[in-house]
Amino acid sequence: MSTDNIDGPPAPAQVATIATPINFILISLLILLAYLRLRPSAPPTLPKGPPPVVFKYFTPPALKPYNGENDMPVYLAVRGQVFDVTLGRNFYGPGGPYENFAGRDASRGLACGSFDEDMLTKNLEGPLDDLKDLGPDELEALRGWEERFNEKYLIVGKLVPVGDPEAPKT
Repeated sequence: MSTDNIDGPPAPAQVATIATPINFILISLLILLAYLRLRPSAPPTLPKGPPPVVFKYFTPPALKPYNGENDMPVYLAVRGQVFDVTLGRNFYGPGGPYENFAGRDASRGLACGSFDEDMLTKNLEGPLDDLKDLGPDELEALRGWEERFNEKYLIVGKLVPVGDPEAPKT
């Protein structure tokens, strides 16, 4: 056996300490990285929804500006119900295949399968088109369009003739 100093303190050259400047820097960096990784993030913000739409009564002249021009929504009427078809702006808005129907009563044109302007009521101040001269096939086509609009778009109002008690006052 050796006579080394077993019970006494170790020699100064054998003492190792963790309290060195480089260790403080490394531990500080480790704590900073852990904090940056585990800190709570800002709560996600939800996008704002569209403004609420209030059910209104429209006359044909009051509906006309809702044709998608000048940042207006796109509305059209089918059998007296006014639909917000802004989501389908590519079809019903300016430049779309159904643009003639925007801001108008589209019932006759949809029933007849015609996009011509001849299908639209010329006199906006006159009575609404009663569609009485349509045949059974045209009425069935119109019902199909009406069902499609009811499934896909929001009803925002009712189309009434000028002078109707429910008509908006201008």
